Amino acid sequence: MKKILNRRNVIIGLLASGTATSIPAQGQEDMLPDLSNVPEQFRASAEAAYKKLIAEFPYERIEVPGADIAGEWERLRKLGRGWPVIVGNVDKFIKLADQYHIFSPEGYKELSNIEGFPKPRSVEEILKISNSIRFPDDISKAPGAYSPEELSAKVGDWPNLGEFSDDAPGISLASDSLTGKPLDKVQVIFIPTENSWEIPAFLYWGGWNACPPPEYHVAALKHWHEKYGLELVGINGDSMDMRISRPPKDKDEAISVAKDIYLYCPDIVDQGPGNLSTLAAIMVTRNWWTFWWD
Repeated sequence: MKKILNRRNVIIGLLASGTATSIPAQGQEDMLPDLSNVPEQFRASAEAAYKKLIAEFPYERIEVPGADIAGEWERLRKLGRGWPVIVGNVDKFIKLADQYHIFSPEGYKELSNIEGFPKPRSVEEILKISNSIRFPDDISKAPGAYSPEELSAKVGDWPNLGEFSDDAPGISLASDSLTGKPLDKVQVIFIPTENSWEIPAFLYWGGWNACPPPEYHVAALKHWHEKYGLELVGINGDSMDMRISRPPKDKDEAISVAKDIYLYCPDIVDQGPGNLSTLAAIMVTRNWWTFWWD
C-alpha cells in the first residue's frame, strides 16, 4: 500500500502540542472535557484549544430526537438550511469536528511538522479536482489505496437470502452500535450544498490510512448518485450512511457494483461478509448502503 497519513501520527502531534480535546453538544459549551490526563503544564492551552474547536466548526448543528430519525431527516431536508447530515451521538460529533479541524487551515498550522501532512485545500479546490477523477477507474490512484492485486476477496457464491434479515439497516449512525436501539438524541449538521455527494469536500473528510482523500469520495458518491440515486444521509468520523433510490437488482450488475465498492472501501468486505456476492446480495441490492474505514 502506498504511503499515506496515519491517524496515529496525527494524534501524537496533537498530544505533543497540547491541543487534543473534545467538543460537547451545542448548548453545553460550558461543559469542559475531562482534562485530568493532560499534563498540568498543557492543561490551560488544551482548554483554550477546546473552546477554539467549538468556535471554528463552521456549520450549523442541532440536536433532534432519535426515535423517528428518518422522518426527522425528511422534515429537516425541507427547511432550506442546507443538506442535513445525521452524525450520531455527541461523541461521534466530537470525532467528526476533530477531523475537520485537523485538515483545516488552522489544523495545518499546528500539525505541519508531521511528515507527509497534507497542505490544506479549499472546498472549491477539492470539488474541482473531483471533476477530473473517473470513478471507479481512478480509485486505485488515491493515496493509500490498495492495488487490485492486493485485494484478495473472491466473488464467491450468491448466498441463500433466507439466512439474512430482510430488515433495512436504515440510518445506522442514529442507533446504538451495541444494542441497535435508536439513540435518545442525535446530532445533525447542515452543509451548505444541495448536492449530497459534495459533503466530504465541505468536511475535509478522508485522507488517512486507507480512507481516500475527499475528492475521491466526492467522485464516487456522485457516480453512484447519477446511476442509482445515492443520497448521503449520515456521516461521522469514519462511517457513512447512504440512501439508494434505484439500487441495482440484476445479480451481475450488483456484483459489478460490489467490486467497485471493494476497491473504494475494502473494510466493508474484508471485515464484513468476506466475498463480493454476499455483499451484493445483502447490501448493494437494497436501499441503504453503509461504508466504514478504520
